[in-house]
Amino acid sequence: MLKINQVYKQFGSKEVLKGINLEIQDGSIFGLVGINGAGKSTLLRLIAGVYEADSGNIILNNKDTYHDETARKEIAFVSDEQYFPLGSTVENLKMLYQTMYNFSEEKFQKYLEVFGLDPKMVVANLSKGMKRRVSLLFALSMQPKLILLDEAYDGLEPLARLNFKKALTELIEDEQISVLISSHNLKELEDICDSFGILEDGKIISYGDLLESKEMINKYQVVFTEDKKREDFKNLDILHFSNEGRVCQLVIRGKEEVVKATLEEMQPLLLDVLQVNFEELFIYELESRGQIHE
Repeated sequence: MLKINQVYKQFGSKEVLKGINLEIQDGSIFGLVGINGAGKSTLLRLIAGVYEADSGNIILNNKDTYHDETARKEIAFVSDEQYFPLGSTVENLKMLYQTMYNFSEEKFQKYLEVFGLDPKMVVANLSKGMKRRVSLLFALSMQPKLILLDEAYDGLEPLARLNFKKALTELIEDEQISVLISSHNLKELEDICDSFGILEDGKIISYGDLLESKEMINKYQVVFTEDKKREDFKNLDILHFSNEGRVCQLVIRGKEEVVKATLEEMQPLLLDVLQVNFEELFIYELESRGQIHE
């Protein structure tokens, strides 16, 4: 299990992370989302032990990820900014990883074929997408307990994305590893993540089980006999409100049966309920906090 306890991080006068608390269970794929500058990449680097927190700590399976070298050996970090030693080939890199991690030759050969890579390839000559494949190859081969992926799918074509998702799913089922994915592509995260966290202005403003959270937020299209204003729904937790005359569209947090009962007490002519997707959940959460204007 990964535990993040009251983590703060500041660069110069800019406070990037402001008391982050988070837990990620074993066997979970956690999606971390937020607008640019929210602190996602900084948080991943702190977890990986690249940065030291100004205060608080990050614990993986009872080991501090910055101060305990054995903890860092159990973390695979695929950064958005990929770096490889000049002139290195896939085969050269394998020798490096073998000296530093609990490297599996069997997994290496398996994913080498899955990602269509040649050990003799000079990494510097590869495209962005192919370099991403190389990074993922080694992340999967070093048998980590935690995989950190910053913009994991950036540059990957559809088949490579599909193969990578399948590989992650197999690892989680077989070895109960944890995965934390940061991405702007919320559709991709929705397809694979079981839990999520929204990072905004250096704080986690919402997190939990993805399916349960989606079930707790729904869109309601309601038609009344007279015009309605947002204030008329003050007893409900409204994330979004818009109307055209007597037709209102609301996004409301709460159990569907409770919300419907409340709306039906207002005697609408029509009441329809629509589910939200992960991207809409993210947008409405930010909108409710004034980050996005209605």
